[in-house]
Amino acid sequence: MRTFSLSPSIRRLVGAVILSALSITHASGETHYEPHIWLGAHAGATMSRMSFSPSISQNWLMGSEGAFTFRYSEEKFFGVIAELGWSQRGWNENFGEENPLRYKRTLTYLKLPVLSHIYFGSPRVKGFVNLGPEIGFLFKSGISANFDYTAPSTSPDWPSRPRQTEQLAADVSNRFDYGIMAGAGVEFYILPRHSVVLEARFYYGLGNIFPSSKADTFGASRNMNLAFSLGYNFRLR
Repeated sequence: MRTFSLSPSIRRLVGAVILSALSITHASGETHYEPHIWLGAHAGATMSRMSFSPSISQNWLMGSEGAFTFRYSEEKFFGVIAELGWSQRGWNENFGEENPLRYKRTLTYLKLPVLSHIYFGSPRVKGFVNLGPEIGFLFKSGISANFDYTAPSTSPDWPSRPRQTEQLAADVSNRFDYGIMAGAGVEFYILPRHSVVLEARFYYGLGNIFPSSKADTFGASRNMNLAFSLGYNFRLR
């Protein structure tokens, strides 16, 4: 019975392949990233307006926002963030610089974003990008005006040119909101388990706050929001 044997050159090649595979496996084990869990909070200022169709002349509405944050990082450059917080949105009507009329509608939402977290940099300073969906629920709405917005044309300072007025007194019909959040910032690791975060975010709502059928005044009435925040994170493990 014939026996099969490998030539010396083939044996050396097989041995080299096995040693290379073992080396790669060992290196992979040494560079394995340990998952990290962070808890934190942030707060800051917002600048908001609405995407109306037909359009309405607006200025940015200033407000506030904040949230409690949970972050899980399993890869070296990637993690997931979930938050629970609030955000003040709405709009500030623009009647012109010389016109004394003022009108602001503030919409305060309870928000829950779930974001992908991509980060890079040194062990002490990291840049990052956050992106993902957000859902929200309107729990407070307030109007500030120096004229009777239920009958705006009765004001002696009301503009003479045609202007949409339905939005001034209309109730928000859709309290539930959803949209896309994108953010970028920098994180400073002041201690191995402590960090300070600076971030800027943009939110674009996909839902309408007013009815949007063909028979309604507005085809679109969507939230738009810029937020600038300062946060603190603590690593649990």
